[in-house]
Amino acid sequence: MAKVKSKYVCQNCGYETAGYLGKCPECGTWGSFVEEVSGGSPGGIKQEDLLPDNTPPLRLSEIKMDTEIRVSTGISEFDRVLGGGIVQGSLVLIAGDPGIGKSTILLQTSGELCRQGKNVLYISAEESSSQIKLRAERLGVQSDNLYIYPQTNFELIKKHILEMRPDLVIVDSIQAIYTSMIQSSAGSVSQIRECCNELMGVAKTNNISVIVIGHVTKEGNIAGPKVLEHMVDAVIQFEGDKYKTYRILRSIKNRFGNTSEVGIFEMGAKGLSEVINPSELFLKEYNQTQTPGSTIIVTSEGTRPLLVEIQALVGTTPYPAPRRVSNGVDLSRVLQILAVLEKRIGLNLSKQDVYVNVIGGIDVSEPAADLGIALAIITCVRDVVFDSHTAIVGEIGLSGEIRAVNHIDKRINEAQKLGFKKIIIPYSNEVSEDIKGIEVIKVKKIVDAIFKAVSK
Repeated sequence: MAKVKSKYVCQNCGYETAGYLGKCPECGTWGSFVEEVSGGSPGGIKQEDLLPDNTPPLRLSEIKMDTEIRVSTGISEFDRVLGGGIVQGSLVLIAGDPGIGKSTILLQTSGELCRQGKNVLYISAEESSSQIKLRAERLGVQSDNLYIYPQTNFELIKKHILEMRPDLVIVDSIQAIYTSMIQSSAGSVSQIRECCNELMGVAKTNNISVIVIGHVTKEGNIAGPKVLEHMVDAVIQFEGDKYKTYRILRSIKNRFGNTSEVGIFEMGAKGLSEVINPSELFLKEYNQTQTPGSTIIVTSEGTRPLLVEIQALVGTTPYPAPRRVSNGVDLSRVLQILAVLEKRIGLNLSKQDVYVNVIGGIDVSEPAADLGIALAIITCVRDVVFDSHTAIVGEIGLSGEIRAVNHIDKRINEAQKLGFKKIIIPYSNEVSEDIKGIEVIKVKKIVDAIFKAVSK
């Protein structure tokens, strides 16, 4: 019998040590070490189970390409994020805050696949069968091809997967599954790593698609070891404000598609519904007679252009140090824009509080939003109204120049489709001759954009 050994594992990064430590030397987290006991037969998938014996290395020219087979989920926004559908034999991780809609969208996906004649096995490790059925009835999901199996023991789960061989397996959630080969509690680093490794082996060797749900920490990171994200084929993040009905499905990693795609959903009484035109959604409350400090930018999420409203508020501060607050954009980016405005056009904001907000709950991370943020701040300071029929796109350099952005034709077409008459873009961007119905204004410096954008 193998000797039983004890070790301490950081639940944040997976760092192992022989004794307990208050602070992890790898990630710096306090109080994250949990004792785990290892011993007995080693777990994991053996190499001989995955490959034939004596498999020689192959030349690149000798490797035969397997045809990539995708299955549509029946939800176009979900298909977009996945890169066109679920790839057979893939392992996908979906993570998000509690109550954001992870189980809902996967139950809806199960219903759509069952309508296509596919067999789906839903492993519920956190809810009973009656609870899943109650949600399914609310969502209108009814099918004899959908099997619900409330279980937390991985050995039993694997047994039923290999017996049924369904087209899709959903595990809700990976943190609640445990294997008897590991002597630690469910949710520990070792348990998550081992169960995910076993699921990957089942998916690859039997050509069964597997989607697992993952929890997130209070910092918003995916719970468990970082190796979990490296093992899976795709990592999908579910984002959204719990006080609003809109949800954003974002691809963080995808071996079979674009890693920057997003899908927009609206949460309702009957589950998640697709938002086909998100730009129109974000501008639904946009007032054509808006107040100073409001601009429209054309951002790009993956290959999809989105029009969102940027609002800025600037006022005299009662405090010794002025406040800088941003919601939806990186604060360091806002501080850089403020520095450029003060240095290049002489806008003194040293005694002003500055607030920047993106309407709609979406996060804008690309630098193409710089010009829109700058013009929102300037119009608020000068108390003038930005032209409501003009959209903006452009990155601001430290010398005040407007730099080129990508996907410019798609951005212009999206603005034209929503009824905008003008769009301000960087001078160095080349525009297709097919662009019609909208005036394209090219600017080199931020000063040029100010004169072009302010309505008379």
